[in-house]
Parts: sequence; structure tokens; C-alpha cells
Amino acid sequence: DALPIFDTEKTIKEGPTGRLEEYLGCIERIQKAVEYFQDNNPDSPELNRVKSLFERGKESLETEFRSLMTRNSKPVPPILILDLISVDDELEEEPTLEHLPESVLQDIIRISGWLVDYGRNQDFMNVYYQIRSSQLDRSIKGLKEHLRKNSASFGIPYSPAVQNKRKDTPTKKPIKRPGHEHDSRAKHAGDALAEKHGPTAGKEDTVDIEIDAYIHSISAFVKLAQSEYQLLGRIIPEHDQKKTFDSLIQEALESLMIGGENIVSAARKAIVRHDYSAVLTIFPILRHLKMMKPEFDKVLQGTAASTKNKIPGLITSMETTGAKALEDFADSIKNDPDKEYNMPKDGTVHELTSNAILFLQQLLDFQETAGAMLASQETSSSASSYSSEFSRRLLSTYICKVLGNLQLNLLSKSKVYEDLALSAIFLHNNYNYILKSLEKSELIQLVSVTQKTAERSYREHIEQQIQMYQRSWLKVTDYVSEKNLPVFQGAKLKDKERQMIKERFKGFNDGLEELCKIQKAWAIPDQEQRDKIRQAQKNIVQEAYGAFLQRYGNVPFTKNYEKYIKYRVEHVGEMIEKLFDTSA
Repeated sequence: DALPIFDTEKTIKEGPTGRLEEYLGCIERIQKAVEYFQDNNPDSPELNRVKSLFERGKESLETEFRSLMTRNSKPVPPILILDLISVDDELEEEPTLEHLPESVLQDIIRISGWLVDYGRNQDFMNVYYQIRSSQLDRSIKGLKEHLRKNSASFGIPYSPAVQNKRKDTPTKKPIKRPGHEHDSRAKHAGDALAEKHGPTAGKEDTVDIEIDAYIHSISAFVKLAQSEYQLLGRIIPEHDQKKTFDSLIQEALESLMIGGENIVSAARKAIVRHDYSAVLTIFPILRHLKMMKPEFDKVLQGTAASTKNKIPGLITSMETTGAKALEDFADSIKNDPDKEYNMPKDGTVHELTSNAILFLQQLLDFQETAGAMLASQETSSSASSYSSEFSRRLLSTYICKVLGNLQLNLLSKSKVYEDLALSAIFLHNNYNYILKSLEKSELIQLVSVTQKTAERSYREHIEQQIQMYQRSWLKVTDYVSEKNLPVFQGAKLKDKERQMIKERFKGFNDGLEELCKIQKAWAIPDQEQRDKIRQAQKNIVQEAYGAFLQRYGNVPFTKNYEKYIKYRVEHVGEMIEKLFDTSA
């Protein structure tokens, strides 16, 4: 019957757009015609005609499949992804993503079903994964771009060293950082960071924004890949789902891997430059990767081994780099050179001390991650699971090692000073800074896991240095101490005795003036310690001088009293009050 064939030809020529059911009905008639001629008249020229018509129809359906997929697949908007990854599992329902309008999806499902049953080729599956793969990659890149732009206008969302609450970005609700636990103790490290970074903060900010964007892209990949798998399940036949999904996620997964490898490579360069705080960028990422690993494993079930091994490979690479940074940092503290130009003239806290403490405080935010890093290097089998107690002990041992290295280095540095009293003030300041910093943060708890007496030990060191410093005043107080004075017989003094008293007063005055002048320029930054040391010194000197003055102030050893008795007792006290204070 020529008429239906002519009609059919016209339909096939015009294609399925907008009338899929009619078109599929049409192809079905052509198929019946092919079967009819094959059974009844295989030599008929009509057979070739309907056969080529069927092929054209099939090609049109493949073209329509590609066209529907291309026209309707769009990247997921960043705001939607942020909502998706900031869901609290228990409280809220996950927003569902509509990758394709439902009516379009129904047509795509219908075409794919037909191609599976009659098309006898799998080209459309390749078309499917290529189009979806590109959108998945674009969605994640778009999110990163959005975060960079917003971070620039909303302040840093997150710093690798300090966990703080994110600023609200213009979405329906504030972005919760994926897997974010808030740490109150980070406050102190934050203050220290602010002081440290001050004017050079620009570069640091960019690093923080990049890390934040990367951490979000890890979460985004997992959520979007889950969503892609659900969509694919409705379009691709079951037998080919895993393979198609594996191909579909490769581009986005590769971007994720390259991003991670770049971060590792930047950290390795930072280690070479001895810029250890830059290596801390790895810590929040590693923590997040490890936290997300079960979800990665779940979403990558059934993919090729090479796909499944990518994230574990990145985790291992980060752990190794992090552990190397920790070891190298401990060595750098041990081997920091003793150079005179590098020593504070006033004996204040050395930069090495404040940097070491800052680094350790920053580690506090990543105790588990750092502990696991150290543990990963301990055991030959990486598969062996180590308890958190074991890694906590390792971290404690590590912190004690850094503090031990620091103490040895400070001792060595203190020998650069020629003045023993300044050397003692220097050690006092550094030990005191270390102890106060340990107590102000959770470091002291970590230290005491393996060193119970650390606190007491620091206090003893501090006390020892105060006593060392006090010895510098003996040469002043010795002039006025009882023990070196002969007992004067009779009322009238001999010349030799008068001379001795004059020398005592002169020696005391010169010594007092000299020490006050020198030690005024020294520093004790801790006000409490400064007051305590000054007060103790004031008491010792005033007491000795007061007793001497009482005894010899009225003895006729000179006609020129003002020359020798230059200071009243309270005046001596006032001079000592001005020690360690350049403004006084």
C-alpha cells in the first residue's frame, strides 16, 4: 500500500521533534513492513526501501536524543549545590535536583528504551555520558567560581588554620561548611594569626579561598554524582549503568584529583622553603576527604578499580606530605642557627618561639588528622587501623619533641649574649611565653598525655632564670652588705675606715646607676612577671641599702655627704621600678 508508506516517509523526513509518540508509531509500521517483506518477498525492491527508511528513522531518533540532552542539560546553579551540601542529615530533607524537565525526561527515556530494544547499538549511551559529564564538571567549576567571587566580597569564609563561622552568602540560608565542627579554642590561634599575617594577609586570603572552594567541590562532587546516578538509572539500561556512570564522572573526578595534587605539590614546595604554616592548608582538606570517604566509596561502588583508588591515593599522598612537614618542622626548630644579628637586643621572646607555638596551636584544630598522619608513617601496613588513643599519644609525643627541640635551641641561643643576666632574662621570657601559651590553649592537655610533669618543669626553669638574673645585682648589694664590713672600734674613725665607707657608697651608687641604665632597655613582655621580678629586686636592694644607710648615714666619714649618699631608700626603689621599661 503506497499511501501509508508515502505518509510514513514524510513523517520520517520531518523527524520526531514535538511528536515522538506519532513518530514511534510510524517506525513501528515500517518495522512491520520490513518483517513482512523479509518473510514473504525477500527479493522485492520495496524491502530495501523500507529498510533504509527504518535506518533513517533510527538515525533521527539518535539525533533527537542528542538534541534533547544537549538543549536541556545545564550546569546546576551554585546556590542549589550549596543548599544540597549544607543539609543537616537528621533535620532536613535533601533538595532534589531536576536535571531535565520531566516532559523532556519522559521523551529521553522513551527514545533510549526504543534504541535499546531495536537500535542495536550503544552510541546513544556514549552521547549521554559525554553530555552529562561536561555538565557535571561545569557545575563544580561554577560553584568554585561563585565561592571565589563571594569570598572576595564577603570576607574570607574560612581559614585553614582557624575554624570560624562562615559569613552568610546570598543564599536562602548561611552556608554551613561541609562537615564543619566549630572550635572555640581556635580563638587564640586566630589572634596570633592576625598579628602574624597583618599587612601581608592578601596572599593568605587567596589561599584560604582556594582551600574553601576545593573543600566545597569535594562535597559537591559526591552529591552531584549521587544525583547523576539516580538520573542515569532512569535512562540507561541496568546492565550498562555502572560502566556509563564510571565514564560520566571521570572528567569531574580528574579535576578534583588535579586540584588535590596541586595542593600537595604547593605544600611540598612550602616544605622546601621552610614555610610550614603554608603546609597547614593540607590539614582541613585531608580531614574533609577522610570524613567524606565512606560517601565516596558508596557512590563509586561498581566503578573500575582505577576510579575507586583515586581518592584513597590522594589521601595517602596528603598524609605522607603532612607527616614529612611535621618531621621537617621539628628538625627546623632544632637546627635554627644561633646568629647574633638574629637575637633580640632586649632579651624578649624569640621569633622562633612564637612561630613554633603558633604552629602547634594551629595543629590543635586538626588533632585527629595530625595524629593519623603521624600514625600512617608508624605502621608498615597502611590498612591497619590505629585507635584514636594511639594517634593522640603520637601527637603528644610529637609536640613534646618540638618543645624539647625548642628548649635546646633557646639554651644554645642564650649563649650568644655576653651578659649572663640578659641571657637569663631571655630564657625566662621564652620559657614563660611557652608555658603561658600551653596553658592558654589545649596544648597543655596534649603535652600531659605523655609528659605529666611538663608544667612543673617549666615553672622550675623560669624560677631558675629569675635567680640567675638576681645574681647580677649581687655586685651592687655586696658593697652595702654587712658580711664584708669590719667592726669599727671607738668613736673616731681612722682614715682607712673612712676611705672604706666612701668606697662602699661610691661602689653602690655606680653599680646601681649602671645596672638601671642597662636593664631599663631590657624587656619582660609579661606584665605580671615584670612586676614580680622588679618587686623582688627592689625589696632585696632596698633592704640591704636601708640597713647600710642606717648604720653609716650618721657616721662622720666625710665632710661632703651629698657626694656619697646620693640616694634615699625610696629613691633607689623608684629607680628599680623603671627597669624593663624604655618609656620610663
